[in-house]
Amino acid sequence: MLREISAGGVVVRRNDEVWWMAAIELPAAQEAAGKAAKAKPKAVLCLPKGLVDPGEKALDAALREVREETGITAVPITKLADIKYMYVRSWGDGERVFKIVSFYLLKYSSGQIDDISDDMRIEVACAKWIKLEEAPKLLAYRGEKQMATKALEYLATHSEV
Repeated sequence: MLREISAGGVVVRRNDEVWWMAAIELPAAQEAAGKAAKAKPKAVLCLPKGLVDPGEKALDAALREVREETGITAVPITKLADIKYMYVRSWGDGERVFKIVSFYLLKYSSGQIDDISDDMRIEVACAKWIKLEEAPKLLAYRGEKQMATKALEYLATHSEV
């Protein structure tokens, strides 16, 4: 079984007493092409994340992935947790993969959301700010919903952020 190590971030920004979080929307699935023309696939919202490069630290990978996938830069606040799961590749060899994703709570520093390269549009349809309190309902994946909840809990008990 293959192992993959990834890292990602819950990037937060406070505006008008409300915490906002950076999320990415994945490109629409190609399967939608075969459905009725009026059927619009549901947007898949998730956290920016990606593989840790050889020799790279997980935090550095999380900061890089956030920059590449959202167009913004952020500074670390704390590590939230690791998510562990298994999946079967739906491409190529169909191999089973054990994946660990380290997630960090990050605070927005600079940049314009969705200011990403054309090359990145293969992975990211758009990046946008969503209300952090709504993120657990809006994010597509269970582990990422948990990370948004952990971020909310952390910010509720750490007013200095």
